[in-house]
Amino acid sequence: MVRRFGRVRRRDQPLRDGASGNLLAGGRPDAVEVAGRSLRVGAEHTATLVVTGYPAEVGAGWLDPILSYPGRVDVALHIEPVPPAVAAARLRKQRGRLESSRRQDAAKGRLDDPDLDAAAYDAAELAIRIARGEARLFRLGLYLTVHAADGDELEQRVTEVRNLASSLLLDTAPASWRQLQGWISTMPLGYDALGMRRVFDTDALAASFPFTSPDLPIASGDTGMGVLFGLNLASTGVIVWDRWEQDNYNAVILARSGAGKSFLAKLDLLRNLYLGVDAFVIDPEDEYLALADAVGGTVIRPGAQGVRINPLDLNPGDGGDTLYRRSQFMQTFTAVATCGGGAEAGVLPAEQAAALDDAVLAAYRAKGITTDPRTWRRPPPLLADVTAALRELGEHGRAVAAKLHPYTVGSFKGLFDGPTTTAAEGHLVVYAIKDLPDELKPVGTLLTLDAIWRTVSSSSPDIRKLVLVDEAWLMLRAGLGAKFLFRLSKSARKYGAGLTVVTQDAADVLSTEVGRAVVSNAATQILLRQAPQAIDAVAEAFDLTDGERTFLLSASRGDALLACGTSRVAFHALASDIEAELIQTGPGANRPH
Repeated sequence: MVRRFGRVRRRDQPLRDGASGNLLAGGRPDAVEVAGRSLRVGAEHTATLVVTGYPAEVGAGWLDPILSYPGRVDVALHIEPVPPAVAAARLRKQRGRLESSRRQDAAKGRLDDPDLDAAAYDAAELAIRIARGEARLFRLGLYLTVHAADGDELEQRVTEVRNLASSLLLDTAPASWRQLQGWISTMPLGYDALGMRRVFDTDALAASFPFTSPDLPIASGDTGMGVLFGLNLASTGVIVWDRWEQDNYNAVILARSGAGKSFLAKLDLLRNLYLGVDAFVIDPEDEYLALADAVGGTVIRPGAQGVRINPLDLNPGDGGDTLYRRSQFMQTFTAVATCGGGAEAGVLPAEQAAALDDAVLAAYRAKGITTDPRTWRRPPPLLADVTAALRELGEHGRAVAAKLHPYTVGSFKGLFDGPTTTAAEGHLVVYAIKDLPDELKPVGTLLTLDAIWRTVSSSSPDIRKLVLVDEAWLMLRAGLGAKFLFRLSKSARKYGAGLTVVTQDAADVLSTEVGRAVVSNAATQILLRQAPQAIDAVAEAFDLTDGERTFLLSASRGDALLACGTSRVAFHALASDIEAELIQTGPGANRPH
């Protein structure tokens, strides 16, 4: 019996509006010819197989061999959860039948049936796990649709797929006289027209998903924080990476300009936000503003009109030393404001440092703030209050006040002449520092880094936090920024935080001691296309093979090498259309990634 599905139409004839037309818009075949054990879909032939039998035990990614089959095979899993009450009742009946069979065999003097004993034991163990809430039951339908160019090739490929399934201890049967329903069931419609299902528990179902890679290390546990990076370039699988299960939570992304490093960094950021991670971003080029707006993040623009950051805000995370730590920070703040953010910053003459220390503590006391934690909720003093106290401390105090004059009443006062305007709160905080003038870049960056550190160090370590520094070479080449990144890379883990460093000047970063330390303290290392001038430094730092060097020199946009220790895997970054619209910026923003 042969039936027709749909009607033959010209390829340039538009589809009709409506449910049937929109269902397969852009991919609707001219006709579908239905036979007993196969279909002809346009010029292509297909056959659907139903998996009817499974092995007693399965390992993680047991479906991967079928997905790695060199021909085209559509694999569809239809999953329906079974309510716990229904699952318990069915297991009770199943255990009763198995126990009855065992007793009947024993009464008749028959030998024990090993298969029956194993089934009874498994049913009892599963019932206990369900009663404890450790597992659930699901009804799973697994269907395979094999594609070929003609009937003879289809018959050969079906035989190969069935043999491959048999090697995995899977029993398959053709969906005879139900090929149309089988074809529909393996389309991305979420509709099971066959309804041939088998009961699975949670562990067996989880093992069905091939979200593993033999090229990556197997973590000791599962935090449930895995992020989909993209498609494995060496197989048909995907790369799902859990940075929160590694030795440390840091990551580094190195690439030449235009290789897709910011795209991948924003994709990783967005998918960590899906998992409930709090994130802080230092954005020097306004690339994260659209993303922040879409997810309801907080944007702080130091240097913009009306935006102020008070350097005297206290950090409760410092504990009993909070007041003195803030006084010490003001030493660094004053030196950076005077000398810039280079390696020479951070030192004041001894007499001036003593005067500044006295003035800071006096300014806090004037506001009623002491070492008593109950006073820390009071409004902190301003930079102008400190300079007023400095003028009363003699010659050395007046010298420091003169250095701070531009930041209190002079041309640079806009960033400091009031309380902090926007609190660094929310699941995503973006510091867009593009508007900072060059003269304020060092001190503005210092306040940004300090604000992030105060939030990270004062929050619970049970809350995952991600600090992303884009174009990190701007900070790593300066003494101040490099020291902060080094400190964060060393101590972030104990606060439940991970640092992501994104930079394009790999050779410059790897040529400095602090840069190499930041890179080596990142358990997750991602390399995209490298410039020929930097490949030698990158190859030496990451111990690349000749093949990996060649790959990084010729990688396409979005291709990357994920490294963790001695394990390496190449992948292509993959984003949905909605995600790509949020994270693509620059001249290539309209190109598909």
